[in-house]
Amino acid sequence: MKLYFAPLEGITTYTYRNAHSEMFGECDKYFAPFITPTANEKISLKSLRDILPENNMKRPVVQALSSNAEAFLGFAQKVKDLGYNEINLNFGCPSGTVVKKMRGAGALRDLDALKRLFDGIFSRTDMTISVKTRAGFYSHDEFDEILSIYNKYPISELIVHPRIREEYYNNLPNEESFEKAYKGAKTKLSFNGNVYSVKDYEKITQKYKKLDSVMIGRGAIKNPAIFREIRGGKHLETKELVDFSHILEERYLKVLGSEIYTLHKLKEIWIYVMQNFPEEKKILKAVKKANRLCDLNSAIGCLPKL
Repeated sequence: MKLYFAPLEGITTYTYRNAHSEMFGECDKYFAPFITPTANEKISLKSLRDILPENNMKRPVVQALSSNAEAFLGFAQKVKDLGYNEINLNFGCPSGTVVKKMRGAGALRDLDALKRLFDGIFSRTDMTISVKTRAGFYSHDEFDEILSIYNKYPISELIVHPRIREEYYNNLPNEESFEKAYKGAKTKLSFNGNVYSVKDYEKITQKYKKLDSVMIGRGAIKNPAIFREIRGGKHLETKELVDFSHILEERYLKVLGSEIYTLHKLKEIWIYVMQNFPEEKKILKAVKKANRLCDLNSAIGCLPKL
């Protein structure tokens, strides 16, 4: 079973991915946060910086958020020129600003437009194209038609997050929708959603024995050792978390050139990490209130052993 680290916008940039790969590793693929190519603007070097080969110890899968075939194809050529041969199309992002432009989960609102997008892409590129999708926009009943569309195209892999857009990240992943994908998808299938522990992973893989992969996102930010634990390695240790934070701090300071931006990055990560310490409400409060890096470091330095 392959293990994938899902992209989280603003968190799993190359700085984070490189540090994670060095210290924890054990995942088969990292997916970079989405890049949005558009028809009327060039892709800047700044937009591509996260996937530049020289910035990545382990090349990620490039992810695109697109509803325009021409824009996508132009982007695909730039990515190909960098040495990549795969792009993951994101039809899962539920953000309102994304959805209103018919991107991400918004693409699932107009299935005729989705077919036109696929027609335009698959007829004109030799890149490997995988898809990350939700089960629908308004209702899980939509997934039958969505899956039938995916099955008509040479998608290399289908990563299914079995929620609809209207659920955002609420409710549990819908088992009935994923069952449809498991029985009906004509390509390799990956499960994504609410995998926070080895127990969660085992529940999924025991039920769906023919899965090709499992993608973990928020669960891997909470516990960066989750891939190691799944593969039978040692459990996460508090010292590792603190050391990891110090490594990220040093590298963010170098990349961002700002203590306040570095602090914001680390606090965002630590909000997830503190889920490992549900009893430490005072420390969580101190993390949230930290106004300087030394305040954050003082707070996490008080964490008990896991």
